[in-house]
Amino acid sequence: MRRYGAALLLLLSGAAVLRISLFSDLYLRYVQAGLRVYLVVSGLALVVLGLLAAVRATTTTTTEPPTETTATTGTYDGEHEGGDDPDHTPNHNHNPNHDDNPNHDHARTPRMAWLLAVPAAALLLFPPPALGSYSAGREAAQRAAQGVGTFPALPAGDPVDLTLGQFTSRAIYDSGRSLKGRTVRMTGFVTRGANGTWYLARLLITCCAADASTYKIQVKGADAPVNDTWVTVTGTWHPKGKLGSEEAWPPVLDATGVKTVKQPANPYERR
Repeated sequence: MRRYGAALLLLLSGAAVLRISLFSDLYLRYVQAGLRVYLVVSGLALVVLGLLAAVRATTTTTTEPPTETTATTGTYDGEHEGGDDPDHTPNHNHNPNHDDNPNHDHARTPRMAWLLAVPAAALLLFPPPALGSYSAGREAAQRAAQGVGTFPALPAGDPVDLTLGQFTSRAIYDSGRSLKGRTVRMTGFVTRGANGTWYLARLLITCCAADASTYKIQVKGADAPVNDTWVTVTGTWHPKGKLGSEEAWPPVLDATGVKTVKQPANPYERR
């Protein structure tokens, strides 16, 4: 079985990558959508390498010649067993750790390498969820833009659909106050704060989940759903603090409606 260890590890890793990238949208929990093709190619390459390793191991097993083993006991009496060479000198420096089998497979998978099977199997069978309220709660204030300025006018009609990043930028930096008097609608997950406050949050990734940062909006006027619940919140901007200041973050929304929704296929916002 150990002879096929490398092949099994490659096949398991390749299957895990293909499972989240080719056969589902789970890869969006970890990387941007544009990286899907690279994951698919990597998964296929691992599977092909695993199959080649399995074929090689099978070929080696079927073509391996039988090995003769001669056991000797007792004390050397001057004659070489199996021969008449009186000048034969026994090797007293024999290394007991040396494998005398010339067909010994030195390419077998080291035992430590099997530890790689654990994360691969976990990804294949139990893909981790997207980052949620824990990550959002640990994040410091993130700025969507630098410096106060004017923003383009919002589309006509209420409610207007915005991302959390768009709302945050306008709430903190828009000197034209384009959010004033407008009803907005945004989707994100719930994260709780101190003293009963709760936030609508969304994580932003530039490349992958490792570089995630947080957009977070305090919601007033509605009871807090369960942590990590995905909701669509409708409401109006509640101004606070001086534009561009620390006091203006996080922005506040006076909610007029909160609706539980299914987590989107891509849970992250893009920069």
